[in-house]
Amino acid sequence: MAVDKEAELDELIRSAGGEEVEEDTGGGLDIATLLMVTRRSLPWMVLLIGLGLGAAWLYLRYTPPVYQSSSTLKIDQKTQAGVLGLEGVGKAADTRQTAKNLAGEVELIKSNLIYQRLRDSLNLDVNYYTEGTVLASELYKTSPFRVAYRLKDNRLYNRKINLNFLDSTRFRLSYQEGTQEVTNEYRFGQPINTPQLELTVYRNGRFDAEQTKPNYYFIVNDDAAMSRYFDENLVVEIINPEANTIGISFKDHNPLKAHDIVNKIDTLYLQEKLAKNSLASQQTLAFLESQLGENSSKLQQAEQALQDFVRRNKTYDVRSDVSGITEKMAELQKEREELRRKLGALAEVAGVVDENRVLVREGATLEESVPALARLENDQISQQVAVLNDQQADLNRLLESYRPTTTAVQLRQEALNYTRRSIRNLLRGAQQLLQSEMADLDKVQRELDARLNQLPEKETELARLRRPFELYEKSYLMLMDKKVEFSIAKAGTTPDFQILAPASMPLGPISPVRLMVYAIGLATGIVLGLGLVGTRYMLHNTVTNIRELERSTPAPVLGVVPSYDKEKLAVSKLIVDKNPKSAISEAIRSIRTNLEFMSSSRKTKRMISITSTISGEGKTFVAVNLGGIIALSDQRVIILDLDMRKPKVNLAFEAENTKGVSTILINRHSIDECIQKTSIPTLDFISAGPTPPNPSELILHPEFDQMLAYLQQTYDVVIIDTPPVGLVTDGILIMRKVDIPIYIVRADYSKKSFLKNINKLVRTGGFSKLTTILNDARAGGMYGYGYGYGYGYGYGYGTGYGYYEETKAPTGLLARLRRRFS
Repeated sequence: MAVDKEAELDELIRSAGGEEVEEDTGGGLDIATLLMVTRRSLPWMVLLIGLGLGAAWLYLRYTPPVYQSSSTLKIDQKTQAGVLGLEGVGKAADTRQTAKNLAGEVELIKSNLIYQRLRDSLNLDVNYYTEGTVLASELYKTSPFRVAYRLKDNRLYNRKINLNFLDSTRFRLSYQEGTQEVTNEYRFGQPINTPQLELTVYRNGRFDAEQTKPNYYFIVNDDAAMSRYFDENLVVEIINPEANTIGISFKDHNPLKAHDIVNKIDTLYLQEKLAKNSLASQQTLAFLESQLGENSSKLQQAEQALQDFVRRNKTYDVRSDVSGITEKMAELQKEREELRRKLGALAEVAGVVDENRVLVREGATLEESVPALARLENDQISQQVAVLNDQQADLNRLLESYRPTTTAVQLRQEALNYTRRSIRNLLRGAQQLLQSEMADLDKVQRELDARLNQLPEKETELARLRRPFELYEKSYLMLMDKKVEFSIAKAGTTPDFQILAPASMPLGPISPVRLMVYAIGLATGIVLGLGLVGTRYMLHNTVTNIRELERSTPAPVLGVVPSYDKEKLAVSKLIVDKNPKSAISEAIRSIRTNLEFMSSSRKTKRMISITSTISGEGKTFVAVNLGGIIALSDQRVIILDLDMRKPKVNLAFEAENTKGVSTILINRHSIDECIQKTSIPTLDFISAGPTPPNPSELILHPEFDQMLAYLQQTYDVVIIDTPPVGLVTDGILIMRKVDIPIYIVRADYSKKSFLKNINKLVRTGGFSKLTTILNDARAGGMYGYGYGYGYGYGYGYGTGYGYYEETKAPTGLLARLRRRFS
């Protein structure tokens, strides 16, 4: 019998804990859970949106606005040279007139030259400020005082120098020197001379003797700081290259200052451009004048020398003999070059002959393979080279079949060497002949040189005198032409700098844009809120409401046990007898009613097991109070604690656990000795007893079935509190023996993965009557139970309003908001 019991238990364990069923009844997006998570996250979403809008407001409150002023310039050159028909002359002047290189103009506007003049003309080297609660405001053209300074210590540049009015004639000046603060009182107009600075503070027309409360300070900027300031805020860009338009914009926290800077840049640029054009014209004319004067002096000297030569020699042409000799010498030079070419060809042929290879390439002639033969024009040498080529080819073919030591190969090798020696002799003879001809040409060349040297040196001197004269004459005429062209172009050129759009006065800040900042804050809050909802939904891995329970398991739901908030229970207790009209009592009555419909054949004797996946899901609490509710309906009920590892039923009734199921199964006590009474006359219980070392083996004893049979005969309802089936396997066999197995799922505690145990038990374990109860459910997870009929089979626990006792809901604003969002 024990073997059969163990086999049955093993089969149940395998069937209940086997392979997972692939069907996923809870896959996809759970709209109900998403809405529940969204409702619970609404306060946080509102808070995040509020934080986003608050951050946007703080950013706008403590971020100084930035204003931008802009203007548009058109850079052009109008010239009258085209009208005079001189548009083709003076290409350099035309290049300057067109002014197409707008990139250079952009660099000019952003140069230190414009920056320095801008700083001096607008007095931007000193910035005046008044300190506010959080931000400081620049007093551009509105400062009630001005300073004249000379800083001796460069460390005072770009640093705050505080100034506070004491009255209409005195002020306090303070600044930081190292780690110490230097503070003194002075009068307006009094020269201040310290080792660090020389300073004089003057009042101006905006000074008001009543305005002594604000704290003022000023900053003296050095050149580097001003350059950085202009570079960071000035934008110069080419708008339309074809129209030669340039856009200038400047950003600053003071709109008037931005407007004045752009307006002044336009003025300074136009002034600089006009000055640059005028200077360029003056420099060009001065250069032409200097070159003309110098060239005229040299031309006069050349003319005078040529005139003296004519007077002395009374002749102007001795060129005929010289030209004849020059022509002969040129012909001799050509012949010498031809002889040198042939000598080079001889050397090239000699080098080719010495090579042990076939000279003629396949498909080519001898002259094509050895071009030097064509230059020699010697048929004898060409014939011998052809014979050499044939002998070399014949030898190469023979070497492919015979060794070099064979007689045939050696005979052909000797013939080849003989032919090569003959060619060398021919080449040597031709070379001697060419050298002889070269010597004859050299002799003729020396004779012509002697004749040329015998001629009077008049022509040589005349040619020497003519060369500078002609050179200076051409240069003088060219410079005169350039001067005329430039003068005409300059006379007809008018600089045209148009301000298409003058500096605009900023009507509003470009940054920060209030609507955009608030939109970003709102969007950030919404995104964070949605992210929170998504994160909480993704991390939501517990069963929250009855929808999730129904959706994830095919087992029917007997009912829902709401949360018990009246008191904090350290352990499970019987509470239905103390609060018979509470919501939790009515919920358990609904479960009792549904159990009546679940009982097969309306039998009066029932055995109910209550289990869960892990400890802490409330199976003992449900077992005790369900037993209490059934006992209050005049039925005899006994609760059997079979969780012998962690017994809790005795704690619920505040009883001892010295004897119980474990002692009954080992025959130490009888069943009647272990039955204990409760405050309800018809409700008894048997505790688990002392924890045995082998709880699973005790359940397999025949005494266990005998105990159940005895209790079922004595009592109307037997409720068995089994161990959690997710931790141990004791409860699986017990669930086979009962009429109604109940599985407890605790809201916001039981993992969704626990529901797979229920699915395994129903599908593979054969527990077709397995039912579930959602325990510790909040108001949001109890749909269908608050009014009218209950869930599933019988009447609900809340028929009608005011049927059961409830605590009065708080009426405060926070409580109403909490109820609204829940």
